[in-house]
Amino acid sequence: MATRKILVTSALPYANGSIHLGHLVEYIQTDIWVRFQKMQGHQVHYVCADDTHGTPIMLRAEKEGITPEQLIDRVWHEHKADFDGFGVQFDHYGSTNNAETKHYAQTIYRTLRDAGLIEIRAIEQFYDPVKNMFLPDRFIKGECPKCHAKDQYGDNCEACGTTYSPTELINPYSAVSGAQPERRSSDHYFFKLSAETCQQFLRTWTRSGSLQAEAANKMQEWLGAEDENKLSDWDISRDAPYFGFEIPDAPGKYFYVWLDAPVGYMGSFQKLCSLPSPAGGRGVGGEGTPIDFDEFWNKEKAAQSGTELYHFIGKDILYFHALFWPAMLQHAGFRTPTKLFAHGFLTVNGEKMSKSRGTFITADSYLKQGLNPEYLRYYYASKLNGTMEDIDLSLEDFVAKVNSDLVGKFINIASRCAPFISKRFSGKLCATLSDDAQQWLKNALFEGETARATTICKAFDDRDYGKALREIMAVANEANRYVDELKPWVLAKQPDAEAQLHEVCTVALNLFLQLTVFLKPVLPTLASQVEQFFNITDQNWMRVEQGGTMLLAHTINDYAHLMTRLDPKLIAAMVEANKESLQPTTPSPIRHAEAQLPSPLPPLPQAGEGNKIAETISIDDFNKVDLRVAKIVNAEHVEGAAKLLKLTLDIGEANTRTVFAGIKSAYDPATLVGRMTVMVANLAPRKMKFGLSEGMVLAASGEGSGLYILSPDNGAQAGMRVK
Repeated sequence: MATRKILVTSALPYANGSIHLGHLVEYIQTDIWVRFQKMQGHQVHYVCADDTHGTPIMLRAEKEGITPEQLIDRVWHEHKADFDGFGVQFDHYGSTNNAETKHYAQTIYRTLRDAGLIEIRAIEQFYDPVKNMFLPDRFIKGECPKCHAKDQYGDNCEACGTTYSPTELINPYSAVSGAQPERRSSDHYFFKLSAETCQQFLRTWTRSGSLQAEAANKMQEWLGAEDENKLSDWDISRDAPYFGFEIPDAPGKYFYVWLDAPVGYMGSFQKLCSLPSPAGGRGVGGEGTPIDFDEFWNKEKAAQSGTELYHFIGKDILYFHALFWPAMLQHAGFRTPTKLFAHGFLTVNGEKMSKSRGTFITADSYLKQGLNPEYLRYYYASKLNGTMEDIDLSLEDFVAKVNSDLVGKFINIASRCAPFISKRFSGKLCATLSDDAQQWLKNALFEGETARATTICKAFDDRDYGKALREIMAVANEANRYVDELKPWVLAKQPDAEAQLHEVCTVALNLFLQLTVFLKPVLPTLASQVEQFFNITDQNWMRVEQGGTMLLAHTINDYAHLMTRLDPKLIAAMVEANKESLQPTTPSPIRHAEAQLPSPLPPLPQAGEGNKIAETISIDDFNKVDLRVAKIVNAEHVEGAAKLLKLTLDIGEANTRTVFAGIKSAYDPATLVGRMTVMVANLAPRKMKFGLSEGMVLAASGEGSGLYILSPDNGAQAGMRVK
């Protein structure tokens, strides 16, 4: 397999707030992919940086009585500590406020200007006469012109969802000083995205395979038909006072933060290239080798060398990364991304998180509760499938999955077998394996004639981590079945079964090691501890074929407990420390750096609001609904579905029924099998892309978190009518 040269970035976190668990979806997702590629032997560089410019930074620093440079330095260390705490291993983590980013921002601007793609226009804006500054849209508030809700932002109403311009607000005021803003004119600099050369390039590039299918479709909506020109020119300037880079030959004019933010990828990578001993040389074939910046960013040189560039981003900033960014790069002589990988938002217990409202569980608070960060890495991985679907952090399911998969299935293999090797065989694994033992290994590591390692490898490469973990847990299930059937604790009591005991524990521990290698991109710290236990060096990807590489006649160290069950009390304590994080709010649709000024929380809903009793119905209306007691015969995940579980139900008929229920956020399928519930049996079948749903399971929910399927009293039998 040829060694690939890969540059990977994650979106830059804004230096005006803390890292929260929503942010970590992206960085954990990226880190897993990078670690996996490095385990494949590829040369991979992973860079990122704090996004440090803009009005919010300037105003926050002023409020705290410090300089913007002091503020962003403090926040950088906070962000870096959070990433380190969750095992996100950057090859370089920098700041956009550096000489390298400034150089490339100005280089790109000058090239675009010289190509006739920059235009100066006078525009009218709101101006704060007290602060002596022009106000970005989100720094203007007033009454919504449509629904007349008070205190709405200057770009959209959070009450009715209407978008508008700040000049349409009724009784506008400055969110900075409270003063009534004035209309003033100013010259602004525009990148001519509407130019024919940009339009044609973007139509081709967005269909080139660089985007996920759903993202490419969205781009075509924004681009319009071939004979349309729907893209507007992009305002890339801001007036002083502003914290950022001044535009060349334009005193008092600064680059809008969204121009230099993605350029920060280049700046951070250039910084990595200039380090005396490049940290990015960890990839195989790259140790100590200087990194050539142009090989990854120069259009011609990148094409010749075959280097790859991947950006991991949230779907809320797709517009900037899939239109503005590639158009800038293309017309400034730089290479465009190989692929953009966009992901969805995170919800907690089914409720949306919003940074603008402060409703987040911070990374720092998670760590301070003593929670193992690799629990969250595993849970996120189990939810991610390489699409733009939102994922939900169901705290109840989080506890159940960690305790079931990691402790109950994975760690359980070692804890039940390793002590016998230490106590009975001086820590040494057996030297040979019988045919039966080798057949057990093949059964566990193959599905038919296909090695599970091959399937897992492809799933990781496709970022379908959920599928990878399901395959890994299938191996864990086989390993546990092997231990359960051969019972080493029973063999240990039989004097004539010493050799068999030795072999059973050796096979089980080799399966445990292989599982560790599979899980290493997700659980790097645990994998390192397992490697120490096995007395081996850093393990890269292993494909164990029948009769392939195994640890035989090898001495291992004494087993020390590797992982403890997740205590729900720790989760409760974290929730208590972040109560506001679980209030339902709507996130801003775009990660707009200048939209991130903290604002007051909306009033909490009064008890009962939105949960009123419906209008009365007659008994005849009620009798039309046929409610039946149902036994859940089987429950399973639905591949590609973010919220659904597939339930097989027995309601006393000759055949079972299939129901797709939106309860994935609340239940582990394994905990549902055998339970009794209630379903609507005479609901018209609904054809879904995953199959035919033949009814509806009843569940209760309220204004708070939680979703609860209904269960009949003890003694109820499948098929009984509820009346």
